[in-house]
Amino acid sequence: MSDADDGDGQELGITESKSHKPGEWYAEVVQKAELADYAPMGGFIVTRPRGYAIWERIQEHLDGWFKDSGVQNAYFPLFIPESYLEKEKDIVEGFDPEVAWVEKAGHEELEERLAVRPTSESIITPFIAQWVRSHRDLPMRLNQWCSVVRWEATDTKPFFRTKEFLWQEGHTAHATEESAWDETMTRLGQYERLYEEVMAIPGLTGRKPDHDKFPGAHTTTTIEALMPDGKSVQAGTSHYLGTSFAEAYDVTYTDEDEDERVAHTTSWGLSWRAMGALIMTHSDDQGLVLPPALAPEQVVVVPIWQEDTREEVLEYSAELAAELDEEFRVHLDDRDERNPGFKYNEWELKGVPLRIEVGPNEVEDGEATLVHRPDGENEVADRDDITGAVGDALDTVYAKLYAAAEETLEENVREAHGRNEILGTLGQHGGYVKTGWCGDEACETEIKDQIAAEIVMVPLDRDEEPVHETCGVCEEEAEETAYFAKNY
Repeated sequence: MSDADDGDGQELGITESKSHKPGEWYAEVVQKAELADYAPMGGFIVTRPRGYAIWERIQEHLDGWFKDSGVQNAYFPLFIPESYLEKEKDIVEGFDPEVAWVEKAGHEELEERLAVRPTSESIITPFIAQWVRSHRDLPMRLNQWCSVVRWEATDTKPFFRTKEFLWQEGHTAHATEESAWDETMTRLGQYERLYEEVMAIPGLTGRKPDHDKFPGAHTTTTIEALMPDGKSVQAGTSHYLGTSFAEAYDVTYTDEDEDERVAHTTSWGLSWRAMGALIMTHSDDQGLVLPPALAPEQVVVVPIWQEDTREEVLEYSAELAAELDEEFRVHLDDRDERNPGFKYNEWELKGVPLRIEVGPNEVEDGEATLVHRPDGENEVADRDDITGAVGDALDTVYAKLYAAAEETLEENVREAHGRNEILGTLGQHGGYVKTGWCGDEACETEIKDQIAAEIVMVPLDRDEEPVHETCGVCEEEAEETAYFAKNY
């Protein structure tokens, strides 16, 4: 049996190329790294324990930051009465093609159709309206971790786009526009922090153009992440909803003068699309690559022995792993039935950031060999300072991943002006193309029809001067800068 055989005659390693067949490569990494399998219903996936463990770590970071800034977790029903959904007409119109409906329970027709939640503003906001009475009740900040269903007709891809997906959705009510806007930007900043500090992916923050904002929202802010194949991912969104939802669902409060006021609301969400961005950004033709903060195992210790050195190598390795386990997530791979080469390949495929090799020479010299997952660089660490050396090595792994992603982003934001130049730049390079935009959706449509690229964002600052004085498509006066990109 070869190192690349899993024992059942199946090839363990990745057979597709990330650069030549990114779609097939991505699907292979997701399955062979044991992150997910395809469900029997098209467009759905089964999340395996390794995949869910990564999602849990994303949750832990965000959930802690949310709670530190006054957010409380709650849970609302999966089903939303049709009459609730219809109170906010923009929600109905915006999600109508994607809503799954329940019309029967057993053999009985329901008196009212129930929507399987595509998002929860229409079920959460009515309860906020009940719970808010006075300015003393504000701001109210709620979040729920749940799944939603959007019956999209487009091609699905594990984590990037599935008909059911996991996410968090925050919903808040505030006394003033200023407070609500601060909330919107706080959550956008936390998403940016997650991508940069935890996932080692730099992002661009901006607004969605008006025709692409969340249905019913005043402003939709977004963080966009660029993938190595030149496509953008909408990595998280935070919406200032103004007073439209509060008016529709009667979210009012009495101010300090006992006057009745309408609240300002926000909503914000990040889904497991972040998992897709993580896999696509860092992984390679050997398999999954994970930043240390999210890896289920941060370190794997692989003992290398011959029969005459077995006992001392295993004892040394076990002691080393036990010491490291006090600060890191460590796995000791002391399987007899697998040779070291197989173990190296398997743990590289599964994305473990750091491998520690221990053989007779390391035991004799009181050392350990540390191998970085992103590039195979190795270093020799002194056994007496192994905890500090591993910490430094994991920091280096994170820095390498971030630097590579940052270089990809910086090299792929380009200016272009004129329809042919925009199309040519997107067609040749992908990435983001910055150009002046008049604000007319028809100019976006003209590009979209030609090359399936759209405006993924405009600057957060509405007063920022456009990159060009005229629209890059129609040559009319530009109102702002548009970032065109193909996207997931």
